[in-house]
Amino acid sequence: MKILFVIDQYKAENNGVTVSARRYAKVLMEHGHTVRILSTADTGEDGYTVRELQVPIFGGLIHSQGMIFGVPEKDIIQKAVEWADFIHFLMPFPLSVRTAKIARSMGKPASAAFHVQPQNVSYSIRMGRRQGINRFIFRLFRTHFFDMFRHIHCPSQFIAKELEKNGYHSQLHVISNGIAPQFSYQRLPKPDAWQDRFVVLMIGRLSREKRQDVLIEAVRQSRHADQIQLVLAGQGPRRQALIQQAQGLAHPVAVDFYSQEDLRRLIAQADLYVHAADAEIEGMSCMEAFAEGLVPVVSDSPLSAVPQFALDERSLFRSGDSGDLAQKIDWWIEHPKEREEMSLQYADSAKKYALEHCVAQFEQMMRQAMEEGAWR
Repeated sequence: MKILFVIDQYKAENNGVTVSARRYAKVLMEHGHTVRILSTADTGEDGYTVRELQVPIFGGLIHSQGMIFGVPEKDIIQKAVEWADFIHFLMPFPLSVRTAKIARSMGKPASAAFHVQPQNVSYSIRMGRRQGINRFIFRLFRTHFFDMFRHIHCPSQFIAKELEKNGYHSQLHVISNGIAPQFSYQRLPKPDAWQDRFVVLMIGRLSREKRQDVLIEAVRQSRHADQIQLVLAGQGPRRQALIQQAQGLAHPVAVDFYSQEDLRRLIAQADLYVHAADAEIEGMSCMEAFAEGLVPVVSDSPLSAVPQFALDERSLFRSGDSGDLAQKIDWWIEHPKEREEMSLQYADSAKKYALEHCVAQFEQMMRQAMEEGAWR
């Protein structure tokens, strides 16, 4: 089958949607499909490249979040759609909206994925806790894009329920983004500089909804603060603010963006993983961490899918509560034997999210869309 992925940004692996799209495309090609990309990225002779959309005023904020938007160039879109047997959309932005309308007019089967949580937008403009704003964004996405589709890919049961609550009436297919096979159990020696430290890692975009600020304060409040090396892996608009907030910790916070290979090594060297986000559609970075055997402590936020991964209460803390998080971190520091035991259990629990299995479910969704009809 000739499959077209429509995604504004495909080249840089600086966000979970791009990483997931690249992994799905690779496995689909291994299964015998041909996959091409309609994007701002030059993916070679077999891709379709549009110009980057320049957004006045908010361009800097968008780039700092690791995002770019594509210009919906009609001629390029038509060529891409004419080539495809099936089209999958990963973003609800102008490039996808225009492409979907053209694909529907041509009768091409398609599906869409819900990867952009309204809080990803609202937190960036300091309105993340205003439910009216979030409901408005859900409605905007639905009326301008998702209402066209009969089949929507949801990376978690959590986001499927959120869509149902917000009036989405398409068939919702809960399929994980999956864990790539290279993220499997491994433990590696720490760098010399960290040998005597307890390494606490958090991976994710450095933005307001991810709540790295809660983790920094938890480390400051820990009974073992003098032992903890905090590592924040990612990039985003909050980088300098987080570095400034972390001043005064016993050991300077390490804040950097890591390649996938370096990230695997970092996970294998850390002692504990923390995911403090208020909002999260699935939490792929958390999944990759516990797949390598790194015990997680995650926020119990009702706007996050990540609590589903906690195997017991020792891996959950009250959302936004740095004091409660500090207590959970201290417990794991003081109980190394239990941490070692749970390391193996978490790695085993990751097997159900194997990428190969998830792509097989995705292929079934495509077949269903082709048989039953793709458009509403």
